[in-house]
Amino acid sequence: MPLYLSRFRYTPETWARLIANPEDRRNAARTYIESVGGTLHGFWYAFGPQDGLTLWEAPDDVSMAAVALAIGSGGAVTDLETTVLLSVEETLAALRTARGITYRPPGA
Repeated sequence: MPLYLSRFRYTPETWARLIANPEDRRNAARTYIESVGGTLHGFWYAFGPQDGLTLWEAPDDVSMAAVALAIGSGGAVTDLETTVLLSVEETLAALRTARGITYRPPGA
């Protein structure tokens, strides 16, 4: 199954709710991804432009998109970005396939 890295920021209101009532959000995240047949591999908070990161495994892009849409529509997070991760083997296969593609730069 494909792996996905999500980065997000909580709204100030979300942080205020978490300060008033601290909650382990890994359990919620696990429920969301498991509802589409996936797995939560990690959930971290961070300093910097993002407040948190999650590593998910989902059956396909549509399933992951559904989870991201559901989370994003809830209003608790902003700047939710999800990146599909490729294994080294998948990248090597893409490189081999790229050898057979003739690219023409714009205007050339």
